[in-house]
Amino acid sequence: MSEAYRPEVTDRDVFVSRTFEAPRNVVWRFWTESALLASWFGPEGVTVPIDSVTIDLVVGGRWELSMVEISSGATNPIQGRILSFNEPEFLEIQMTADTSGGIVSDIILRLEFHDHGDRTRMTLHQGPFTDQIREMTLAGWVLSFAKLDTILKRHSA
Repeated sequence: MSEAYRPEVTDRDVFVSRTFEAPRNVVWRFWTESALLASWFGPEGVTVPIDSVTIDLVVGGRWELSMVEISSGATNPIQGRILSFNEPEFLEIQMTADTSGGIVSDIILRLEFHDHGDRTRMTLHQGPFTDQIREMTLAGWVLSFAKLDTILKRHSA
């Protein structure tokens, strides 16, 4: 992976590195296939309707979805444009999101997928954010990845 893909992480960014119990090509698909992305994205209490997901996996293509809070019906759309990718190693998306903390725009999401055989180490770097949105985003990713862990365990069984 080129150093151009590794910008400095600041205190305005979210940085998460974690391992999933699935091969890299499987984890990649859960980020780039509509039905699979909709199955896990968002914390508990949030759903992503499959008809809200658009993934056009080309440079300049769309990567969009809406998160819907089950209890209130509140909808939080995310609109993204794919800046670059190298399947199944790297995905970079520029995003605008309507969050419960307000609208955030020009956020860059960078994902690296590292092959460890039957396991994948994924590194997520996203930002810049305000302090409040950064903390909310980090908590959302932690909860979302717990959902993804559960689904991947069922997927591999």
